[in-house]
Amino acid sequence: MILRYLIIILILLPIKTFALIEVDITRGNLSPLPIAVSPLSIDENSKKNFKDILKKENLGSEISIIVENNLKQSGLFNPINKDSFLQKPDIANLKPRFEDWNLIKAQALITGKVTFVDEKLRVEFRLWDVLAGKEMMALAFTTVPSNWRRVGHIITDKVYERLTGESGYFDTRIIYVAEEGSKTKRIKKLAIMDQDGFNNKFLTLGNELVLTPRFSPTNQMVTYLSYFKNLPRVYLLDVETGMQEVVGDFPGMTYAPRFSPDGKKIIMSFAKDGRSDIYTMDLENRIVERITNHPSIDTSPSYSPDGKFITFNSDRSGYQQIYIMKNNGKNVKRISFGNGLYGTPVWSPRGDLIAFTKLHKGKFYIGVMRTDGTGERLLTENFYQEAPSWSPNGRVLIFYRETKTDSKGEGFTAKLWSIDLTGYNEKMVETETDASDPSWSSLLGN
Repeated sequence: MILRYLIIILILLPIKTFALIEVDITRGNLSPLPIAVSPLSIDENSKKNFKDILKKENLGSEISIIVENNLKQSGLFNPINKDSFLQKPDIANLKPRFEDWNLIKAQALITGKVTFVDEKLRVEFRLWDVLAGKEMMALAFTTVPSNWRRVGHIITDKVYERLTGESGYFDTRIIYVAEEGSKTKRIKKLAIMDQDGFNNKFLTLGNELVLTPRFSPTNQMVTYLSYFKNLPRVYLLDVETGMQEVVGDFPGMTYAPRFSPDGKKIIMSFAKDGRSDIYTMDLENRIVERITNHPSIDTSPSYSPDGKFITFNSDRSGYQQIYIMKNNGKNVKRISFGNGLYGTPVWSPRGDLIAFTKLHKGKFYIGVMRTDGTGERLLTENFYQEAPSWSPNGRVLIFYRETKTDSKGEGFTAKLWSIDLTGYNEKMVETETDASDPSWSSLLGN
């Protein structure tokens, strides 16, 4: 959807920056916060108009369901069953009876109202601290009706930020490779969807092999690798307009191109004469610069959020490990020292961690380590899983996982999964087809 049509109006400014309700997002949360998400109230005239336009019986309920599902999927919140609610949505939005919400053990409450105004959708919502009996936040959004799902995601981001003290990640998209067919004859297309799996859209036809799409940190541009007549090409794609262009043909390219933090360069690796080095390309003048020059296989480069450092895979030690260097290729230092092979390092948007794939004793792990290699933690293990990508707030990873085929070569699947940094909240992300190589966008409103 076209982002410029979303207008956000602040009706009550939340001055305080601390959370009245403490939600611990740094460790396994065995007792998620009980929160009540009341259906947003809607008058009969608005209900009729939105039903005619969007074919939705009750848009207020639909938006509240999006908020509820997002909060539940985060693992930090436990939405209370609506059957236990004692107060009607329209009354609760004006003045909650906090004793009623206390009775059903809610600690936080979300209420709101949906109206049809001048052919637009207007949504008001309020966040309440039930235990203190206070309003924590009140905001209003006006947009075109077709943006109703985005409004649900934006509300979730605001609630998440107010209750945890950190930015949310719900008003985002995932780009990935959609896969169909047998394992030996896979048809691969670029596809994009909202982070909750809705609004799925295919971006390519599947007549050419596509690999490793990666979002720009600054906008809705994507770079990816595609094979045209068996020749690898790097493309740029504007998700909003659908316009794409060829960056260049790179024979022997081995791994995904990625954007620099400012979106002005892409970094990638080429394989030439039995070796692979890391290169950058300035997207304005198309000047290519080699960063490494070593008789080894250097692949999977990823910038730090400030652009000062690059992390990458290399077999410089005799087997594949993770290294870090300055952005000019100097001061190369190995940072992984555990047992096994390490790959696909990618820097957290927060700059505090590096996610990676690890192979050890026939099992694949997704893990994280500090940027100096200390504090390694393995979050999940399986038969085969790879390609972690960070949520924009640096709290959740999305990756893909494959299943093993049986003796007849059947039973193969590739699916997207997410896991938070605690390692406790692991979930499959629903897609229309098999899926691999996910990349998470920045917040759409940025």
